[in-house]
Amino acid sequence: MTPKLKFAIIGCGRIAQRHAAHIHQLATLVAVCDTDETKAHHLAQQYTNVATYLCLKDLLKAQLEIDVIAICTPNGLHAQQAIACLQAGFHVLVEKPIALQVEDCMEMMRVATANHRKIFAIKQNRYNPPVAAVKALIDEGRLGNIFSIQLTCFWNRNPDYYHESWKGTQLLDGGTLFTQFSHFIDLLYWMVGDVDKVQAFTGNYLHKGIIEFEDSGVVILQFLNGAIGTINYTVNSHKQNMEGSLTIIAEKGTVKIGGQYLNELEYQNIEHFTVDNLPKGNPANQYGTYVGSMSNHDKVYQNVIDVLQNNREMTTSAFEAMKTVEIIRKIYDSVNR
Repeated sequence: MTPKLKFAIIGCGRIAQRHAAHIHQLATLVAVCDTDETKAHHLAQQYTNVATYLCLKDLLKAQLEIDVIAICTPNGLHAQQAIACLQAGFHVLVEKPIALQVEDCMEMMRVATANHRKIFAIKQNRYNPPVAAVKALIDEGRLGNIFSIQLTCFWNRNPDYYHESWKGTQLLDGGTLFTQFSHFIDLLYWMVGDVDKVQAFTGNYLHKGIIEFEDSGVVILQFLNGAIGTINYTVNSHKQNMEGSLTIIAEKGTVKIGGQYLNELEYQNIEHFTVDNLPKGNPANQYGTYVGSMSNHDKVYQNVIDVLQNNREMTTSAFEAMKTVEIIRKIYDSVNR
């Protein structure tokens, strides 16, 4: 019987709880690390024989048997921590976004290659049943050429979400597209391809003095293959999340993935084909006073295990994760031009 992979977690906030639960189900949690001693001990005590560290350097030199380190820290720390873990000889699984700068992504990939390690990226929306079904339609050519695509992200993040947090800061958060909607941007690249030209308009309407960047934006995109698209996003939806949707207008069909989290196939009109019998997806991530994307971290972890133990294909490469960062950077750069 193949021994279970051994994992450590850096950053013991809310999302780390979900990581730990899936590690416990599929592998073995060996250690956790957080500069906040209370958070680190709280997470470690939920499981058996989990070591606690308050400093990443101490974890990396502890000579524990660890295969993969999951990085669940603020966005702005992902790159430097991932590079340190890779240099120490560990594979890494990095929460979204993989980094905040394209150059950092490239350095992460360089270090991974030099040390014969792998970088896994969290892109859980790819596993949503309607998303996977529409991606299959595209890959099979059932939609023909894609003409246009519209991404709509109408969520709510109230002031409490940002209170006494790294979220909302330019240095550690990076922007609404990075923290709230990078999973959605990933799907644009995954389904349509790379982006050529961008024009964006953003504003901060309800979060002045609370966050250091935009709370709303409208983006026009032209893809390298000639398709055009728009992104309309906000965290000002009144009191609760309203919608997370993706509409594709193509040569042989029109489809809309909707719901609050891209969890429903709301509309389809496809030439000589109908998508039916979609499995029910996982529920959305619940974080107390707010709700996030659908919870597919179990599938991410299963892929990590399959890649490292069974030589299966990685579902999201570091290069693809970098392209998400690149597209978001193009959007923000266009605002500042």
